[in-house]
Amino acid sequence: MYQFQFSIADFMSTYWHQAPTVIRQGFIDFEDPIDPEEVAGLAMEADIDSRMVTHANGQWQVAHGPFEDFSDFPDTHAQLIVQAANHWHPSARELASAFSTLPQWLFDDLMVCYSQPHGGVGPHIDQYDVFIVQGQGRRRWRVGPKGQYQEANLETGLKQITGFDAIIDVVLEPGDILYIPPGFPHEGDTLEPSLSYSIGYRSPKARELLSSYADQVIVDEAGDHHFHWPAMQAQPDAPAALDPQHLAQMDEMMMALMHDETRKKRWIGEFLSQARHELDLLSPDPQWQPNSLKAAMQDGLCLEKLSGLRAFYHPDQPEMIFMLGESFDLPAGCESLTPALCNQRFIDWETLGDAADNSLFWPMLTLWVNRGYWYPLEEAPE
Repeated sequence: MYQFQFSIADFMSTYWHQAPTVIRQGFIDFEDPIDPEEVAGLAMEADIDSRMVTHANGQWQVAHGPFEDFSDFPDTHAQLIVQAANHWHPSARELASAFSTLPQWLFDDLMVCYSQPHGGVGPHIDQYDVFIVQGQGRRRWRVGPKGQYQEANLETGLKQITGFDAIIDVVLEPGDILYIPPGFPHEGDTLEPSLSYSIGYRSPKARELLSSYADQVIVDEAGDHHFHWPAMQAQPDAPAALDPQHLAQMDEMMMALMHDETRKKRWIGEFLSQARHELDLLSPDPQWQPNSLKAAMQDGLCLEKLSGLRAFYHPDQPEMIFMLGESFDLPAGCESLTPALCNQRFIDWETLGDAADNSLFWPMLTLWVNRGYWYPLEEAPE
């Protein structure tokens, strides 16, 4: 179990989205959740996003996985990166869970990096919040101020910049945490073979929201009516002029769609719950039946939520749950279970409460288990 050695509330009010900072020994007696061989093993899997970044003789190169072997992995100037390690490695999930009190709709993934001396991805700028936790080894990090910077090496896809003046220049030791908000340039240089973990939080762009909502309006076949203006008059002097009153009316037509709270709340839940990385989804064989699942849970079976499953809800509308881009309407009388389903990692018979006696609930829970959203534990957690 990983526990912060600092106040997350104080951190949020002082630094979140405001300024980079170094938290010395944010984790006391830090133990790596994964070793380099396991990182290499994940990078060999086709479903897992991985890449190797090298810069021998000043030439940056990026190779994407899956990789067949690492017998020729360079001794210097190389870094192996695996995205969403928390989806595939139980101990990596435990490290990510330390950050679970932050708004989970923002959470992207835990990225793990194994770096040889002088390995890194060069100076660059990210548009998301990131906590970099240092594992074994040491890395030097430089962070600069926000500003306008010239991009470099665009052909590699690394989105590097030419350089910056550092406002933070620090060597991280195991257990140290570096927090970097969006827009601050930074660069890591490895001093000795090293493992580091990046816990990223990414918010949507305004145009992503607008595009997705427009798609939802089309799917719903909403707003399927034309502009009408019975009081329209001729414009003999300027027939090509766009009348401000007409434009205002069209604006009202669009805003009426934007202000449809019922549609908007369902859409935003489905949009934010979409998976951002591949998941380790496994469908049980044989499939569960509602009666057998109910009986098993009565006998003590516990269910664990799939790592990376994005499950959200509106507090004022708990009868609706959003998971992996879908919305589910809970049967009447089961609304009190919603916070547990979305916030908790484990559910058992006691967690279910009144929902356990609702015959309409069990087909829904069985559907989720058969999809691999929750899976039975071999033994209940302590």
